Amino acid sequence: MSKLIITRWNGGIVTLLHSGKEVIQINIEPEQQGFVIGNVYIGKVNKIVKNINSAFVDIGKGQMGYLSLNDGMVHYADGRPWDGKLKQGDDVIVQVERDAVKSKAPVLTGNINLTGRYFVLTTGKKQIGFSSKITDQAWKLKMRSYLEAIKGEDFGIIVRTNAYEVLEDELKSELQSLQTGLKKLIEDAKFRTSYSLLYSGAPSYLSGIRDSLKSSLEAVITDEVDIYDALNNYLIENQPEDASLLVKYEDPMLPLYKLYRIEKFMDEALGKRVWLKSGGYLVIEPTEALTVIDVNTGKYTGKKTQRDTIMKINLESAEEIGHQLRLRNLSGIIIIDFIDMELEEDRLKLVDRLTEIFSKDPVKTTVVEITKLNLVEVTRKKIRRPLHEQVAQLV
Repeated sequence: MSKLIITRWNGGIVTLLHSGKEVIQINIEPEQQGFVIGNVYIGKVNKIVKNINSAFVDIGKGQMGYLSLNDGMVHYADGRPWDGKLKQGDDVIVQVERDAVKSKAPVLTGNINLTGRYFVLTTGKKQIGFSSKITDQAWKLKMRSYLEAIKGEDFGIIVRTNAYEVLEDELKSELQSLQTGLKKLIEDAKFRTSYSLLYSGAPSYLSGIRDSLKSSLEAVITDEVDIYDALNNYLIENQPEDASLLVKYEDPMLPLYKLYRIEKFMDEALGKRVWLKSGGYLVIEPTEALTVIDVNTGKYTGKKTQRDTIMKINLESAEEIGHQLRLRNLSGIIIIDFIDMELEEDRLKLVDRLTEIFSKDPVKTTVVEITKLNLVEVTRKKIRRPLHEQVAQLV
């Protein structure tokens, strides 16, 4: 069971997922929101880059986004059929898929996705897909038959983990709402001007509730009146069964950010060194191209054999690395320099444990390989900015 803590800190809105005494995840958004992930715009094509089959699209206020043309169909804003002949000056419907990262423009897609608690409706692949965390094959077969009977031909459906064993009426209601919203969005674009915002993605504090697994949240706590009202309205309309979880914190003597020691957690989450209970430690260094994590024995003084000592620290490090990747929202290529292990069986045991840990991360994280230099290569899907960049944009 976990708590979602939402408050203001240093000019931003902080969403903190708290479980027991541990902070699992932190997201920070500036008060003045820019181009939020999930937002859908009418963008104007600024430049076509043929050698990489992509385009740069202006989505307003001079913000250019990168649009790959390998994704499939792009929707012209005026409603004409996609002919594959995009040119400079065309108005197209695009969605912000990934945040801008440092010098890189935000990533856009022509495959429009509307996300609900149970489904994602997409104009990309027209098939029915399922969350990898749903393993009940009989349930999936039944759900597929149900969806094939009611879905349209112009969109696909991804069934999210939260949909598992939910009542049919509840699923049907959300699916109808998403279908109506998607059709309206495409139709409205015909009558709107360039750079118009057609659809707003959910801010972190709302998507945190929407994306949380059913029955995993113990409470949603905020001390901000406007955020409380927004949360209350959202829950009543979209998740009435969770409305009772919302708590308005009111104690002027002890602000919420002090009660949950947000500044302490932020300092730890932005620090270069992370100490382990055994006395070992991690050194975490994000760079422009990748993130490097070094595992060290540190102050460990155990009496076990060298092999057992190395395995103990490496396994403990694997647990903490899984936690730190999610906490700091580190993504892209991650290289981990564990303490060298001589036996292949030990290396395989470590990789198996890492794979198990990463399978619990809501963001797709994959162990790629152990290189010839005994470095473990990991990839984590890029969606939002890493935490250190989220903090930097508040300054």
